[in-house]
Amino acid sequence: MKSLNIGLIGYGFMGRTHSNAFLQAPRFFDLGCRPVLKAVAARNADRVKKFAENWGYESYETDWRALVDRKDIDVIDIASPNDTHHEIAIAAARAGKMVMCEKPLGRNAKEAKEMVDAVEKAAVPNTVWYNYRRVPAVTLIKELLDQGKFGRIFHYRAKFLQDWTISQDLPQGGEGLWRLDVNVAGSGVTGDLLAHNIDTALWLNGPIAEVTAMTETFIKERKHTLTGKVEPVGIDDASAFLCRFQNGSLATFEATRYARGHKALYTLEINGEHASAFWDLHDLHRIQYFDHRDEGRVRGWRNVHVTDGDQPYMKHWWVPGLQIGYEHTFIHQFADFATAAIKGESISPTFRDGLATDYVTDAVLKSAKSGKWESARG
Repeated sequence: MKSLNIGLIGYGFMGRTHSNAFLQAPRFFDLGCRPVLKAVAARNADRVKKFAENWGYESYETDWRALVDRKDIDVIDIASPNDTHHEIAIAAARAGKMVMCEKPLGRNAKEAKEMVDAVEKAAVPNTVWYNYRRVPAVTLIKELLDQGKFGRIFHYRAKFLQDWTISQDLPQGGEGLWRLDVNVAGSGVTGDLLAHNIDTALWLNGPIAEVTAMTETFIKERKHTLTGKVEPVGIDDASAFLCRFQNGSLATFEATRYARGHKALYTLEINGEHASAFWDLHDLHRIQYFDHRDEGRVRGWRNVHVTDGDQPYMKHWWVPGLQIGYEHTFIHQFADFATAAIKGESISPTFRDGLATDYVTDAVLKSAKSGKWESARG
């Protein structure tokens, strides 16, 4: 069986989730290839060595360029902060490597477009790790939509709520807090949390035409970890927008890191002519589903537990009724990627799909400044 040699860049939270996926996918899925954890790259030699040993990587590098240049690497997986995505992805594509990249694709659509151009010119398989597409319950909603169960779509609504940055004593920048540094992250919750909401929405409900938005930075200054100085905060702490989809439906989106009591509340609802569905990350195996065509006497919201073998991805796991978790969404995405990549193909979301999300997040940030409706079509 042909090997698929993986080079990972970054050893943080996403580096762990990806590594777990590389190890577990071939144990549960027939990939048509054998993933090999060839090397991991990060700047801190002691820590990257320890990471490599813990996860079973054959070797490590302290410069990502050395990893990209290696002839024994087939796939470059970018799990490093947002400001590194652009340069690494383009270099990897030019070296003829397959490329996997954490979200958001670029810090803005300009960066993302250049990354798309690079992978498409090189004709290399590529994907962006928008893992919520691979939650079995969300995938089931997609299948029902594609089967026409909902009819015409009228409304879409989504939110992603957290509370971890409320303290004004929290610094910005550096390892672990780079998401609060606009130069590294590109934006705040718009590019971090709303990007997930937007990608799922584009997948389920099609392109977004225009948006009108507002954002807020509640703590205006924070001490910077790297400089030790109190500096202005450039990221958005909260973001909300209205939008029109090209199919005529209306939508509301909200994301914040200032919703006390919420750690990762991601919910979505879609309302159609015939049916509606609701999903909550906190109960990720379940969809609430309503079909108006049911007999009136028993018509109501159904509680559908997505664990049966005829539901998306579940035949690969346990027996009906037994659940899987967050980490399995990455396993699903890598399994799909590896199966396609070995044939020279890409799976969604591709870099071009990631660019579509970046066009929307750019429009949201632009609208928040202009106070006007802005086009999200790029």
